[in-house]
Amino acid sequence: MDVADQPRIAIIGGGIAGLSTAWYLQQQGLTNIQLFERDQRLGGKLRTSHVALPDGAGELLVEAGPDAFISQKPWGLQLARELGLEDQLISTEPARHKVFVLHRGKPEPLPDGINLVVPTEFWPLLRTPILSLPGKLRMLLDLVLPARQSNTDESLADFVRRRFGAEALDKLAEPLMAGIHNAESDRQSLEATFPRFIEAERSHGSVIRGILAAKLKAGKPKGQQLSPFISLRGGIEQLITALVEQLNVEIRTNCGVQALRYDPTNASAYQLTLDDGTKIDADAVVLAVPSFVAAELVAPWAEALAERLKAIRYVSTGTVSLAFRRSETNMAFDSYGLVIPRSEYRLINAVTINSRKFAGRAPADYMLLRAFVGGSKHPEVLRLDDQALTQLVRDQLKSIFGLTAEPIWSGVARWNEANPQYDVGHFQRMDQLEALCPEGLLLCGSGFRGVGIPDCVRQGQATAQAISQLFALANA
Repeated sequence: MDVADQPRIAIIGGGIAGLSTAWYLQQQGLTNIQLFERDQRLGGKLRTSHVALPDGAGELLVEAGPDAFISQKPWGLQLARELGLEDQLISTEPARHKVFVLHRGKPEPLPDGINLVVPTEFWPLLRTPILSLPGKLRMLLDLVLPARQSNTDESLADFVRRRFGAEALDKLAEPLMAGIHNAESDRQSLEATFPRFIEAERSHGSVIRGILAAKLKAGKPKGQQLSPFISLRGGIEQLITALVEQLNVEIRTNCGVQALRYDPTNASAYQLTLDDGTKIDADAVVLAVPSFVAAELVAPWAEALAERLKAIRYVSTGTVSLAFRRSETNMAFDSYGLVIPRSEYRLINAVTINSRKFAGRAPADYMLLRAFVGGSKHPEVLRLDDQALTQLVRDQLKSIFGLTAEPIWSGVARWNEANPQYDVGHFQRMDQLEALCPEGLLLCGSGFRGVGIPDCVRQGQATAQAISQLFALANA
């Protein structure tokens, strides 16, 4: 089919979800696509900077947003391979794969065999100082407790308290599972964020038995085993660069959409008004933007849809990256990650030592680390200016690690209202939202059916497939 004869598709938003949608539409032969991004750059939160060290010793590779994607969810890996990036994929450094938890002011290693909160090896659990003996025994009660009968959604906190106890929630689940989503565990939807634990309980009557059975069924991986977290040699933005280079569609940056009109009686049901006043007709529109942005666009003609879109909550987060000369640091901590429970009363949420997590993030004689701030835990710290926020992080690092060295470089990244909150019942609300969308209007992105790179890519695939099917039926 000639491009001129194809349906006109407009994608609003040039993050990983919007670009993935364009890619999978192109794979199906649909290229009459225009993608509009308000910012001057593409990629959304996938942003990598190459920072020259001040002493000319090389460069740092600094991530402002996510630094990796999960290998257990296949869609991110699949996209990277489709783009020819197989030889650019890197795993975490194997010698330092352990994650630590701050416990009584001291970093302690997460016990071997802990799958987020589920113990799959019992001796390491019994030996860890992170949990009291009653707390450990309470976790093991999951093996004999009856399974929940209701199919309704529940919060992460309710689930963990019910299956493993309050101590496991505080010390493990809250920093590891709620921390991934910058969420409040008492409001976080289990169904929308960790559905495999629901399935484990339903299928085996015990979460522990269910996870062990899934592990046994999977068997030993064949070939080269990937670490749980995967990145790219040139940084996570390399995925965006490869996408843009291989897309054969019209991409317009510095080009916001100020209005979207819907009129099903027109030949093209949708019309976009750009910031410069230009009108663009479209047969289908993909809203690959935060839900509150989508709400503004549809509000003039879909009030009920707009109200439901606005109801999705977002929180703001930030990161502070610091680089040090290794010879000047005095850290005995030898891992790449530390998570911090709320009960430790710290003003930072987690720390990643990037130069230990992935190769090539800093020259051998330097250490690059990143502290995570804000979210639902401590939103107030984001009111500080960059200098004060950096000093706060340095004070916290000194208290936790004894790190007193002067950084040779620092950088702050802020993500205002950029982290969607999947409250209990989120997927049910999404079903209602999607039912209110007229034909040809599709929602795609982290605010809707999965956060993280793999889930955004998966949504891009599904959106492209839905558009392809829509016009195949229309032309049948």
